[in-house]
Amino acid sequence: MEKENLMNAVVADVTARRKGGRKTGGFTLRDVAKLAGVAPITASRALNTPDAVSAKVLQKVQAAVAQTGYVPNLLAGALASQKSRLVAAVVPTLSGPMFLETVEALTDTLAGAGYQVMLGQSGYENSREDALLDAIIGRRPDGIVLTGITRSPQARRRLLASGIPVVETWDLTPTPVDMLVGFSHEKIGAAVAQYLHAKGKKRVAAISGDDERSRRRATAFSEAAVRLGMALPQETDIPACLVTAPTTLGNGRSGLRELLQRAPDIDAVFCSSDLLALGLMIEAQASGIAIPRQLAVIGLGDLSFSRDLQPPLTTVRIDGTAIGSTAARFIIARSEGKSVAEPICDLGFTIIERASV
Repeated sequence: MEKENLMNAVVADVTARRKGGRKTGGFTLRDVAKLAGVAPITASRALNTPDAVSAKVLQKVQAAVAQTGYVPNLLAGALASQKSRLVAAVVPTLSGPMFLETVEALTDTLAGAGYQVMLGQSGYENSREDALLDAIIGRRPDGIVLTGITRSPQARRRLLASGIPVVETWDLTPTPVDMLVGFSHEKIGAAVAQYLHAKGKKRVAAISGDDERSRRRATAFSEAAVRLGMALPQETDIPACLVTAPTTLGNGRSGLRELLQRAPDIDAVFCSSDLLALGLMIEAQASGIAIPRQLAVIGLGDLSFSRDLQPPLTTVRIDGTAIGSTAARFIIARSEGKSVAEPICDLGFTIIERASV
């Protein structure tokens, strides 16, 4: 009965604060301490450094927290310790599965060290990413993980000035803002062209997203294909169809129709995502085009459905899990004041050979 009365009194105090229009209209540390029968400083120790209090006191405070549903104010703790235990991750899109492996590995690895991930979507425009980065930097996370290389001079200056550890991912440059985990898009394009040439392909084409990274892959693919003789003698580049990023299955279908109207004799297509490749394969089947006998196709991403297609899709595998876990380890080390011996990590890529080529 005494505990019930005490809880009723605490609830009455909270209700009065809410009616008075105060911002602290929820349960506070002081309320938890009152309900547990300890001083506020003791309740704080029990929550932040449980080893510093007795088991009996810890049990009382935990019971009070459970009764009230109290969540500690992490912002106040961050101001005192200069650590937020938050890491901001920025991806261009949440609508597709391309970056899912990286986000999951990043989140899991950081969680193991006591950090939480705050996820932001930047789109594919630099101006939108700049605004998002301003908002993130203003909240002073313990680290920032970006997808791609920061190309905006303004964003680069602000990231450098903030002093926050930054990892750029899914790309490669000798001059990152801070640290980098990724691979070369240009090397992927060239390697795919060499692979198709070795398979005896004579005239190749591409369907690519219009984002900057996909464009660089497609350009490198086209240049290598021309050098290897997989274009008509008078052509300085290969037939290509650019579609709006993020790419969709429908883009793959319409992209193949466009390519066949312009160059009906193509015998292989490099798609900038597995989703585009899936759309192309559906359109090919609807049009009576046999894959790979009449038209070979290669995607990028090695998404979960790729091996289960008929025929299974040949694709470029990016180790998103390794990218995420490595980026997390870089952030953890720097946040703890340790140096990173090799701040630029090129994880490369693998062409997964299946039956679509």
